[in-house]
Amino acid sequence: MIRPSRPCLAASLTLAMLLPGASIAQQATHEAEQAMTPRVSPHDDRDYRVLTLDNGLTALLVSDSEADKAAASLNVDVGSAQDPDDLPGLAHYLEHMLFLGTESYPEADAYQSYLTRHGGQHNAFTASQDTNYFFSIEPDALSGALDRFSRFFVNPLFNADRLENERKVVHSEYIARKRNEGRRRNDVLDQLLNPENPTTGFSVGSLETLADRPEGEPGLRERIQSFYTDHYGANVMHLAVVAPQPLDELESLVRDNFTDVPDRGLSRPTIEEPLVDKSSLPTAAKLQSLRDSRQLSFYFPVPDPITDYRHKPASYLASLLGHEGDGSLLAVLRKAGWADGLSAGVSRGDGQHALFQVDISLTPEGAEHQSRIQASLFAAIRAIRNGGVEAWRYDEQAQLAEQAFRFQQHGSTLNDAMRLSMNLSRYPVEDVNYAPYRMDGFDTSRIDTWLSALRPDNMLRLYSGPEVEGKRTSPWFDTPWSPVALGDDDTQPLAGLSLPEPNPYIAENLELLGQQDEIPQKRLDEPGFEFWHMRDASFDTPKVEWRFSLQNPEASHDARKAALSRLLAGWLQDSLNEALYPARLAGHGFEAYAHARGITLSFSGWRDRQDRLIERVLEQLQHGKIEADSVERVRESLRRNWRNAPQDDLYRQAGRTLTEALISPQWSPETLLEASKDLDTQALRDFREAFLADLHLESMAVGDLGTEQAERLARHVADKLAPALSHEAIPQLVTLRASNDLPTLTPDTKRDESLVMRYLQGEDRALATQARLSVLGRLLETPFYQQLRTEQQLGYVVNAGYRPLLDAPGITFLVQSPDTDSQTIQSRIDAFIDDFGKRLDDVQDSDLTAYRQAVRDDLLQRDTSLSGRTNRLWQALALEDTGFDHRSRLAERVMDVTPEALRETWRDLAQGPAVNIVHDPGDSASNVLSLKADLTPLPKQAR
Repeated sequence: MIRPSRPCLAASLTLAMLLPGASIAQQATHEAEQAMTPRVSPHDDRDYRVLTLDNGLTALLVSDSEADKAAASLNVDVGSAQDPDDLPGLAHYLEHMLFLGTESYPEADAYQSYLTRHGGQHNAFTASQDTNYFFSIEPDALSGALDRFSRFFVNPLFNADRLENERKVVHSEYIARKRNEGRRRNDVLDQLLNPENPTTGFSVGSLETLADRPEGEPGLRERIQSFYTDHYGANVMHLAVVAPQPLDELESLVRDNFTDVPDRGLSRPTIEEPLVDKSSLPTAAKLQSLRDSRQLSFYFPVPDPITDYRHKPASYLASLLGHEGDGSLLAVLRKAGWADGLSAGVSRGDGQHALFQVDISLTPEGAEHQSRIQASLFAAIRAIRNGGVEAWRYDEQAQLAEQAFRFQQHGSTLNDAMRLSMNLSRYPVEDVNYAPYRMDGFDTSRIDTWLSALRPDNMLRLYSGPEVEGKRTSPWFDTPWSPVALGDDDTQPLAGLSLPEPNPYIAENLELLGQQDEIPQKRLDEPGFEFWHMRDASFDTPKVEWRFSLQNPEASHDARKAALSRLLAGWLQDSLNEALYPARLAGHGFEAYAHARGITLSFSGWRDRQDRLIERVLEQLQHGKIEADSVERVRESLRRNWRNAPQDDLYRQAGRTLTEALISPQWSPETLLEASKDLDTQALRDFREAFLADLHLESMAVGDLGTEQAERLARHVADKLAPALSHEAIPQLVTLRASNDLPTLTPDTKRDESLVMRYLQGEDRALATQARLSVLGRLLETPFYQQLRTEQQLGYVVNAGYRPLLDAPGITFLVQSPDTDSQTIQSRIDAFIDDFGKRLDDVQDSDLTAYRQAVRDDLLQRDTSLSGRTNRLWQALALEDTGFDHRSRLAERVMDVTPEALRETWRDLAQGPAVNIVHDPGDSASNVLSLKADLTPLPKQAR
């Protein structure tokens, strides 16, 4: 695959254009001041305006009359690369502190509570050269949100009494990430890069690095203030606002709120120190992974691709090396049994320098053949050098990029605002939308310049595996590692490499049909088969989303059959990987995934030639030869994921434990691992035959597709699969009722933090209960966070709110802590629950107005992509919402929720049974399957 670069910056592309990591805005310093607006796709009818305020702050305004949320994102051209040498993590620490009060709004929760009341969300992140702050909110509340938001950059308090607490939060975030494989790997990589390059330092911060300053030196608060003054100024700030208000109104809001951001005459810092000391190359190292996974990575120092984003030579090469079709490097390695994944792209860009990176996911056998894998990589590079730099290949990539841009879907207002603020800091205004897609023309010399860097003597190689016993330990993430001596260059590569042929799946008929239905219609209804279809032209794209749910009553009857369902779905994708990779590049997507009722085949992409893809998948599913190598590759991949489950983030494991306890059927990773140990090729062949012989088929198509064509293709699929079972023959997923007899549950984890998740379940699945709990969840979000995280500093992962399981309503309280035991956490949650009941006693109907409206608006928020809409409708169908109106009916009920109803519901919740999921280091996992054996289904309506 082509390795995506900074997905938060660029739209999702089938052909993933590399979006480089630093600014070229200096090349056209004040283009925003000119009468210039961004280039937009032909179907983007939003209004754009660029402002440069008198203080130098640049703003891009987007008026989207159809938006149901307003959003803003402000990017500051400073990040962890600017941390002082004696205070690693200071930029990140400052990001945290800005949320905790300003002179205009001194309360620590003033910003968050305002957003919560008005259906908003917010966050921020600190990267090596950027800090980005963002929020979304109901449009009517945008003015108040911008007022509070803008004060971060005008008069932050940096409260002295909050310094210690927030330092603990930063440390908790660090501890929560210490077992993250990507960060562990980067920590070792940083030891091999040039220490003089400031992007190689520690960026998160900890109690140690952010400790109080020695006596006689400026204190920590003074250092934060100095960093803020030195690096935060209007000239290095880029604001994007996306909202339904007219441009004149948005401009007025921006001028009113951001004109007084100080102009400090700043510019984006430039990094001159090379990322790699080339005198140290070639070099290699190995490191120990915590997970049962093996990866071999090759890095080559190259220029940052932003310097040539208009032509994208790096993207051209990445597409060839990352190709997965017949004759590709990955295909050859898969055939040898040495690899199961490969990606290529550019990382670690700092504006001047970057790394061209090739990552190969290895099998255990592949780990024994690293030298031949390296030789095969350079053989693939030689093949490109000898015959792969051709105009037709570049033109094909450019054609796909133009198609993607032409039918670009906007996404949410929040994602758009973040993307635009980041791109505004990097590209000329005209290219903030177009830069990821822009390919100005084939230029052999540009490509050859990049290709010349991909040499054995210009290489840094890094291997990670669980068997590695390192002689050294990385400084921040405690990763064992060792340098490795590189062998001779005379190792022979694998045979069979070849360059890709012209892509046969590129769509040609891109006509928009323009027909529209309000909701899906049941076009075909037969005993073994239902087909729902919705003509949808609202996204102005000739694309269609198809879903086929192949349902079998035995699919999850026991853990072995559940594992076989996953193995069959995985084999189907794996066995078609080489054949269908060109279709993926051309904008056609295919995924097979297993679930409790069977397997779903999901197709997405251009209407034109989609039938070829569907036909090829069906042929393989029914008649494809099940080969032992593919079965073993997929089986091992599944088992590796199940073995690695205890290494997942602890809060994710708690959520998985909750699902295992209260939804039936559900199988734990440990159970699936045990059930799959003796599965082989013959077992899968037998299962496929039995599975396909006993089917019910439920299907849906959404997109720019006429009724006749949709019915014809759906009928063809049904004829091929010949489903005969009725809908009633398929067991349904069931939500179980929580019980006082259910003991405290402990997840199966290897994490060394403490955690408490408490789940309060509604008395039934009725619409009224869902409405009440959804409002309660919104009411308690901010006070729980403020009390247990900001004030009590129990940990970095702290949240509470509404959490339905299928259609069963519930409230979750979650705290994950590196240093507070579960007993203490539980007592704090108990205290909050008691106190919240007292707060509810004082709530008046007028106090609920904003919260009810926020919940309603979230329920009815518009779909921002065709795939997102299809997934929502498909989920509704799975929950038997055949009128596709559940969310609108729930939204109506939400507006009728009264304080009295909330008080009554809260009393029932607080006094009723709770599911408690608790972990302290060293705890043994619960046998959830046996403990939930006596639980009964939660009723639709309580008696």
